[in-house]
Amino acid sequence: MSFVVDQVRRIDGQLDRLQLSVIPSIAEPLQTSTSDGNGHHIGVGSRISQLHAFIKALSTTSTPKIPLAHPRIIHSILHQARLSETCNTCETSSHDRGKIDIESTGGASYEHELEWLLLSKATVQTYGQVLNTILEQTIPLSDDIWYWDDVLGSYRYAGLYSIQTSPWRFWSWSQGVYKDVRERGGALAQGWDHFYKLVKEVVRERSLSDVRRQVVSPLSRVTNEARKKQSTLKKIRQVNANALGLLLGEGLIPDTAEDDGTSTPSDEASALESSQKWKNTVAKSIALMEAVLQNALILDVAVDTFDEAIATSTNNDPFYSVQDLDGEASASALKPSAVSERLQAILETHLPEYTLSLQNLVAEHGRPSRIVRYWLPVAALVISSSTLLRIAMNRKEEVLIWIREFGNTVLDFWANWVVEPTKKVIGTIRHDEGSEVSIMSKKSLEGDRASLERMVVDFAVTNPENGTVTESELADVRAKVREGDLTPVLKAYEKDLAKPFMGAVRGNLIRALLIQIQKTKVDVEVAMSGIDSILRSQELLFGFIGLTPGVLVCIGVSRWIKGLFSTRKGLKSGRRKGELIRVLRNIDRILTAATPTDFGELYYKDHGLLLCEVHVLRQHASKVMPRQIFHDFLEELEDLVDVKAGVKRQQRVIERLHWAYSKWMS
Repeated sequence: MSFVVDQVRRIDGQLDRLQLSVIPSIAEPLQTSTSDGNGHHIGVGSRISQLHAFIKALSTTSTPKIPLAHPRIIHSILHQARLSETCNTCETSSHDRGKIDIESTGGASYEHELEWLLLSKATVQTYGQVLNTILEQTIPLSDDIWYWDDVLGSYRYAGLYSIQTSPWRFWSWSQGVYKDVRERGGALAQGWDHFYKLVKEVVRERSLSDVRRQVVSPLSRVTNEARKKQSTLKKIRQVNANALGLLLGEGLIPDTAEDDGTSTPSDEASALESSQKWKNTVAKSIALMEAVLQNALILDVAVDTFDEAIATSTNNDPFYSVQDLDGEASASALKPSAVSERLQAILETHLPEYTLSLQNLVAEHGRPSRIVRYWLPVAALVISSSTLLRIAMNRKEEVLIWIREFGNTVLDFWANWVVEPTKKVIGTIRHDEGSEVSIMSKKSLEGDRASLERMVVDFAVTNPENGTVTESELADVRAKVREGDLTPVLKAYEKDLAKPFMGAVRGNLIRALLIQIQKTKVDVEVAMSGIDSILRSQELLFGFIGLTPGVLVCIGVSRWIKGLFSTRKGLKSGRRKGELIRVLRNIDRILTAATPTDFGELYYKDHGLLLCEVHVLRQHASKVMPRQIFHDFLEELEDLVDVKAGVKRQQRVIERLHWAYSKWMS
């Protein structure tokens, strides 16, 4: 989508509204037959149906996604239409030019009006194709101009350009030498010595003639060449921008100051008058497009005199000489077949010639082709390819082993650090016994505690305080042992410490020590049991902690791999934002440097340059901004390209763009 499509749709809509009011008012009873201009008679109904089909095919609403028809399609439709060279309506109009009679016009040929509607649709489509071609051919010139800016602004780039183009310059110099030798009668058939002497003579003469050039350094010659090519490209760009502004300013504009064609005429007289003015506009626009395409690439035409050259080309053109109904000439006198031939000439000859000529100029003065720019690294790669291949073949086994080990490492990592922890987490969620977290066996504490209880009871029975121990006292001892109280053992231990030798001999001291060791073991197990309970309560947490390293590594690797493929996308996004700022700067410079007319409007050249930059701005913004924001942005661009608003208002639009859409430009 571009402003060209918007312009074509707008004009096509105006034409549809006009014809809705004109054609019904002039329709007349159909005749039984008519001629197609080649002696073939066809029915009026089928002829009108055919014209309706052609008109529909050239309407922008027929294919909303592709509103501009291809030039071959337009040419084919005009050729198949076979517009008649003998038209009674045209003959009648030619006898009474400049006068409008509603009664006589009301009986005009319905077929004639349909033919003019078809021509109008074809002209609108051709107009869009011409605008789009000039626009698409002009915008890339900025890239070539910037390339020469790099060459002129850096000795490194200038030296690189000199190396890149050295084979072609040597080839051109060799061709010049060979041509001079052939002109002097030199040929290998006359003998190698004679040919070699002529070559030496020509080279010596060329060296003497190039003495003045040899005073200048090679880099200076390169920069001078770059400066000339850049100057030519700038001139071509300005002329094409002028052509673009001229076509938008004067092409397919209704020839009236009171009505812009945006409303449907209210009565029959105004409808017929508007229709006549549209025919005049179509004829003038065809002549204007042809003149622009023929003069846009003439390098001898200066930028400041381009408008005069177009005026000179169109002054004697009968299509451009048509005037309003009160004038001397009218488009009604033009044969539809003649208009069709002019349109077909534009599509078949002038437009392709313009494209081919501009491509040749860009190839001559633009940046070098990719072959010229990249032959050096490609040659180095080709020369070293055998060495690289030999090294790869010699280390084939090592490379295969490395690839195999790398694959096994990846698989083991996936199985041990991702799959297994995931299974454990799932088992924890399901309370699987095999996945429980524990630092001690389940029955260990109960067994050690029961053993301690038995040891204390046996010690109390063997060493009673009062001679005998009753069952109630034993029950009390068991209860205290469960609570961790070893009073009977500790009392006996204290007595034996008073006489350790005797206690050791009797064995009571050693038994007390062993019981305390067992008590310490039980205490440790109790503490471990508490820790074990805490661990079991956090089983799911520990499961996720075990899974986290593998997941993080997988995420990091996936992002790295994704980054390899998306880095270019990110760079493109950042580059587009930078382009938005640069294009806004260029637009601001155009508006600031422009000299407005007496009405405060831009001249055609500045208008064309502005449209080129706005087109680029629109393309970049569509890839950066959200849909709703971009819709609002298009409204701002409509105000920006509105020349009738004046330069000052356009500059205020630039200021609004800077602060309103800074989020998508920084």
